[in-house]
Amino acid sequence: MACCHPFFEGDIVSKDVEEKINVWLEDVVIGLQLCPFALKPIREARHRIFVSQADDAATALEAIQSECQRLDNMPAEQLETTLLVLPKVMQDFYDFNDFLAIANDLLSEGGWEGVYQLASFHPRYQFAGTEPADLENLTNAAPFPVVHILREESLEQAINAYPDVDDIPARNIVRMQGLSKEQQRRLFYFLH
Repeated sequence: MACCHPFFEGDIVSKDVEEKINVWLEDVVIGLQLCPFALKPIREARHRIFVSQADDAATALEAIQSECQRLDNMPAEQLETTLLVLPKVMQDFYDFNDFLAIANDLLSEGGWEGVYQLASFHPRYQFAGTEPADLENLTNAAPFPVVHILREESLEQAINAYPDVDDIPARNIVRMQGLSKEQQRRLFYFLH
């Protein structure tokens, strides 16, 4: 099935997508220190990047359910978190945002409320009250739509151990605003 992502024509190659996500994790998430909690599970190889071939929302929801079940069956010491990459669907951010509401309902219905939490990233991410070109949107920009499934217990432990956790979003915005145009083009090539 053809994809509407600007960097792929024809079939999506999972290895290429995974490589782009790994580069984004290293250069943006870790490199810019956007998430102080990301470094440890990534360095310890306790994260999973799953490139879904879902081509509709229903199949994407099935992938979320399957990844939650996988996390259920593995201790955090082996698998801390999953990044579910959806390169074939929801290229429109508003469709993706609507999908996330349904995905959160799935967590409730599946008995995972309070167990897992979803974070989201998208090539066209836009926070409420911002304009599409506002630099703060870059904090959640990724090469493809990504649903990040986090263990709430681990997240709470990390938050409790980290000083000034409430300041992270503001610091991230300042980091984005401090990037030169060349850094923006290099790190967020998928926006240009």
